[in-house]
Amino acid sequence: MAFVRCRRDLCGVICLILTYFSVFYADYVVIQYVLLPAFSDSVWSSLHGAVFNLVLTLLLACHARAALADPGMVPLPETAMDFSDLRSQSSRMNERGCEGWSVCSHCETYRPPRAHHCQVCQRCIRRMDHHCPWINNCVGELNQKYFIQFLFYSGVASLYSMVLVVSAWVWRIRNEREGDADKEAEETPGKHLVVAHYIILLVESVLFGVFVMVIFYDQLVSIITDETPIEQMKNRLMMKERGSSSSSSTPSSPQPPTHTRKPKLALLREVFGRGSVLCWLLPLHSSPPSVGGITYSALPDYDV
Repeated sequence: MAFVRCRRDLCGVICLILTYFSVFYADYVVIQYVLLPAFSDSVWSSLHGAVFNLVLTLLLACHARAALADPGMVPLPETAMDFSDLRSQSSRMNERGCEGWSVCSHCETYRPPRAHHCQVCQRCIRRMDHHCPWINNCVGELNQKYFIQFLFYSGVASLYSMVLVVSAWVWRIRNEREGDADKEAEETPGKHLVVAHYIILLVESVLFGVFVMVIFYDQLVSIITDETPIEQMKNRLMMKERGSSSSSSTPSSPQPPTHTRKPKLALLREVFGRGSVLCWLLPLHSSPPSVGGITYSALPDYDV
């Protein structure tokens, strides 16, 4: 599994620990210091607790699927291949970019269109978006759905916790104004602890919420434009080379790869599956991204 190959990445392990610690800390603060004191006398305590924990459960399930799933690793050949006749043509094959099969000099194998090599996983990933330390895995063709779901539920949990904390804070201020001065003096030490937890959770929710929503937006843009960040960067470099070569009157220059424009809904279904749109919110196994899109042999279908 991809997780086995990436488990030695120190940054990824630290990010995994921070992710789970943040989730369980938020759940602890919301239950212990927000819902029980502020909503203990009403059914809202149980309702908010159930909904908040449901969101966290979906968040953790999506995170686990994204972290443990195969992102779309290109299979390695069973026997070593002789690439000596292709090394002289490496520049020509690199110019093909995402338009066809190419050779990975690291894996020493053929890779299908739009596959890229990950320096952390040390494997080629089909339609690689990026390597994410927060899931300690690559985001690729087969687990991008779970990664986006993880971002979505992280944003929902951050917003939900902020609303609950602010509501409980307002409730405490109102009770202090109406309450007994002696009772307030007795609760002063506990009050400081509660305020500290409120502030920490608010800061955590704001930071994580803004962070995941920015990435969530970038992921959706890359899907509906049918262009991963790696492809965007390569296209910009090609355009710069083309501009500099045209200004210096160089006759030939690489053309940026183009993809067939598809409807936005079709592009979204390639990632989230062809079932009901409601199923896009669940970390369930979906249909393949495209017809024949997830099965590749180690050798392309042409003579070398």
